[in-house]
Amino acid sequence: MARKVQIPKEMILQAALELLIQEGYSAVNIKTLAKKIGCSTQPIVWQFDNMEGFRKALTEYALSYANNKMCPSAENAIEAFEQVGIAFLKIAANESNLFRFLYLDGYSGTCANNFDALIKDEDNSVLIKRIVEYFQISEESTGRYLQNTIIYTHGIASLVATGVIKASIEEMMLMINSVGDAFLLQAGVPMHKIPQHIRGEKK
Repeated sequence: MARKVQIPKEMILQAALELLIQEGYSAVNIKTLAKKIGCSTQPIVWQFDNMEGFRKALTEYALSYANNKMCPSAENAIEAFEQVGIAFLKIAANESNLFRFLYLDGYSGTCANNFDALIKDEDNSVLIKRIVEYFQISEESTGRYLQNTIIYTHGIASLVATGVIKASIEEMMLMINSVGDAFLLQAGVPMHKIPQHIRGEKK
């Protein structure tokens, strides 16, 4: 009996992620993966029960990849929120196939029944508390600011990822920061308390 060729699952998923980013999810299948890795289709089939199992594993792998890109390093709550937004826009602009797969085609599993789910998300709930402490405004007002900014940012990112508009990261952030100003003012934050980097000003 011929010895089975063992291809690590991590290698298969990394190859699948690269194909997804380069060519889109429709290009990802057993044959294209085998060609990319340089093996027969059997080692890939052995690692996954079926295509549904493979798709689920790829989704988790792709989501982890995207989330790692969007992990903020700033201690300041507003700067951290901005870092997440910039990383999100970069995925939309530079890895549009991945963005569409996760955030437009619904594979990320983050589909919500209503807008309120955005601010009830565990990570966002933590961020809301940090922003409340930073600006000394109500949790309700902070939730509206976060919700409105996320929706606006997602809208711009979607337009870019689908090729409807072309814009640089700087142009997109200028628009988002400008609108974010209005959302913060609406939440009760005085203009002089809005950090300069949010207003797009030079320090």
